[in-house]
Amino acid sequence: MERLWAPWRLEYIKSADEDGGCIFCDAAAGGDDAERLVLHRGSHAIALLNKFPYASGHFMVAPVRHVGEYGELTDDEVLELHRFAWAGMGALAHLYGPQGYNVGWNLGRIAGAGVVDHVHLHVVPRWAGDTNFMPVLADVKVLPEHLQETREKLATAWPV
Repeated sequence: MERLWAPWRLEYIKSADEDGGCIFCDAAAGGDDAERLVLHRGSHAIALLNKFPYASGHFMVAPVRHVGEYGELTDDEVLELHRFAWAGMGALAHLYGPQGYNVGWNLGRIAGAGVVDHVHLHVVPRWAGDTNFMPVLADVKVLPEHLQETREKLATAWPV
């Protein structure tokens, strides 16, 4: 059995409830897309890079509307959320050629959700050997590209 070991995320998990705001609502409200790591905006959904990624290119898709329960999403929201996941995987494939993806919803704190009151979908590109000794032995995650550079490339490559 393989295990995903991500000790660098502990910083985020410990502070997730202390921020006071909602990262998805803040991003959806507008402002500087580069600063907020926004990749793409739609009528019902927004896509943004994960500030604490499991792998380079790890992005999230969330409804524009603040909603905490998956079952409360509208048909239009569900459709746009999944279209954004699909489009983002296309942009990742074009730019970085991942060999696979982890795609999923963490619904509820017990399921690993860092933000429990605004549902969001994770898309994590994967490559053979992308999990190595660095995070396990040195408590260091190696990301080969700065988040801002990844954001710029993905936002530019995003299908219209």
